[in-house]
Amino acid sequence: MQEGIVLASRLVRIFTCRPLSVYSLDMKSKRRTAIILAVITALIWGLSFLSIKTAVAVVPPMSLGFARFVIASLILFIVLLFRRKLPKLAIKDFPLMAATGFVGVTVYFLGENNGVMLLTASESSIIIGTIPVLTVLADRIFAGTRLGKKQYLGAILSAIGVTVIVLESLKLSAQPKGYLFMAIAAFSWVAYAFMTKPLASKYSRVEVSFWHSFFGALGFIPFVLFETVPWNMINLNITIQVLYLGIFCSALGYLFYITCLGTLGASVASVFINLIPVVSVVASFLILGERLSAWQLTGGAIAIIGVYIANLTSKAAAAGTAPAGQ
Repeated sequence: MQEGIVLASRLVRIFTCRPLSVYSLDMKSKRRTAIILAVITALIWGLSFLSIKTAVAVVPPMSLGFARFVIASLILFIVLLFRRKLPKLAIKDFPLMAATGFVGVTVYFLGENNGVMLLTASESSIIIGTIPVLTVLADRIFAGTRLGKKQYLGAILSAIGVTVIVLESLKLSAQPKGYLFMAIAAFSWVAYAFMTKPLASKYSRVEVSFWHSFFGALGFIPFVLFETVPWNMINLNITIQVLYLGIFCSALGYLFYITCLGTLGASVASVFINLIPVVSVVASFLILGERLSAWQLTGGAIAIIGVYIANLTSKAAAAGTAPAGQ
């Protein structure tokens, strides 16, 4: 009971006070709380692909993204108000902040929402789950960061796993456009990860997340004008899915994640993040009734193992920003 009270009080402090690390709880308690939050975050983000799959069947992809990030912007703004820290943005940083919000939110979810609409939630989560490997490789190509044998092995395994999934999926149901959209999402996130680095030292993670959500939401508007929302089909279930994506996945989940980063560090936190595609595959099987073939499951397992290996000693794969799609 006492541990439950301590955990609850710390969760409240996430939204109303300073970072959790400043409180005088013993390190063991902090670590235990951070691990619980890491597991909760993996569950929240793992289930996001199911929510997208359900919502996008009714709400057009870009309209869904717009609604999601309007909600997320409001929640993050409220969090900053509770922390008595209004979001600030220097004029000289305005172009870069707006560009990163457009690339990391608008373009990313143009790819992901359309991709999930055409593919299964399981396939989508596994492919998106390999983005840290792409980030490691991009870091090597553009920043000249030296990679170890584990990073190369992880990249090769991930590439093999995704190839197996794609080839097998195209045999069962030819949706090449779905994989094109997922590729757009993947590469836009890699670009976003590098574009965000200059802002990380100037603004808090919550501020960056707020501005990216805000500018990302604005970026959806031109696309939304060309979509028609069937309002007569918006029922309670669809409303819940949209609220879940905005409140839990894009706002609270991110706050939980940065708390985990502060206590566990990027390397340990990334291990829990690797559970996201596992959660998605299992939940898609149980809730949506999705069935992956033996080859797809094998490819998914290889890809996830590859990501785990590549993340073991890589700083590029888990630096600073939240995992892709969240």
